[in-house]
Amino acid sequence: MPLVSTSATMSKSPTPGNTTFRRSDIWFNDGNTVLQAGNTQFRVHLSVLALHSSVFSDMQGLPQPPDQPTIEGCPVVELQDDPKDVKFLLNALYIPTFHCQKSLPFSVVRALIRLGRKYDFKALFDTAVQRLTTEFPATLEEYDVMGLDYTVIDDYPGLELDVIALASETNIRSVLPYACYHAVRLYNKDDFFDGVEKEDGTRTSLAAADIRRCVGVDHNLFMQQFQPGRTLGWARTWNFDDCTTESRCTSMRALALAGYMEGSGMFNHFANPTELRLPQFCPACSANIEECIVTGRKKMWEDLPIIFNLPPWSELKNEG
Repeated sequence: MPLVSTSATMSKSPTPGNTTFRRSDIWFNDGNTVLQAGNTQFRVHLSVLALHSSVFSDMQGLPQPPDQPTIEGCPVVELQDDPKDVKFLLNALYIPTFHCQKSLPFSVVRALIRLGRKYDFKALFDTAVQRLTTEFPATLEEYDVMGLDYTVIDDYPGLELDVIALASETNIRSVLPYACYHAVRLYNKDDFFDGVEKEDGTRTSLAAADIRRCVGVDHNLFMQQFQPGRTLGWARTWNFDDCTTESRCTSMRALALAGYMEGSGMFNHFANPTELRLPQFCPACSANIEECIVTGRKKMWEDLPIIFNLPPWSELKNEG
């Protein structure tokens, strides 16, 4: 197995200006190519890169220009990418267990999506996108099997906003409706405009289009659940004619509606009958209400993209 230097040393740039560069701890002594990103250099094997990337595979057959800069006899390939992203990518290539962990930091997922697409590391790109679509589903069936906590991406304050920014940047569009919905449930207007401070002191940042998409829809979202044909539409408009205890059920409906309306910050669009803790209606009304809830949550999911000024689900394709 090739050896990796564990010390970070400094080297002179092979490019004009003699700039000082930092040698990464990803430095294989038998590597034949140096990747240079920002002020950081990585000595790796072109054959390993080419095995996973069509872009680097095409490089193998290209003749080296006579003025090609080299370090220790290795040609230098300059990348216009964040060195941290490059390091995450190389770790994923050289350490099989690195990106196979059950849960990964979002920064790793973001790097694999950005660089995976740019350099056609298809397998890494696909697995990273799958983590996003697992946490931010595009179907109600996928939503229904989710737990309350994130399972394949590490959680932190502002994650949902970072996901929205990445999805918009990289056209992973299928995650946007639910990511926006979940973000509106969690954050206030100032969070969308000013960002949420993270543990490292940085703040989330959204593009203007994504801010417009999310800000100001919370009241509309709250009221949507009470519209006819939606999850709680039955509580606002009583259309059942087979009730066996009309007076009691009407009273229970009024109490239920008042309780739902008082929770002005509560979103029940996709709640099932068990989660809503329905009052004791007569059997006929209970059956009717459950049918309304099942139908209403499906309708709400179908309309979710439209609420956030996005195309319908059928048009929200992810670019590979």
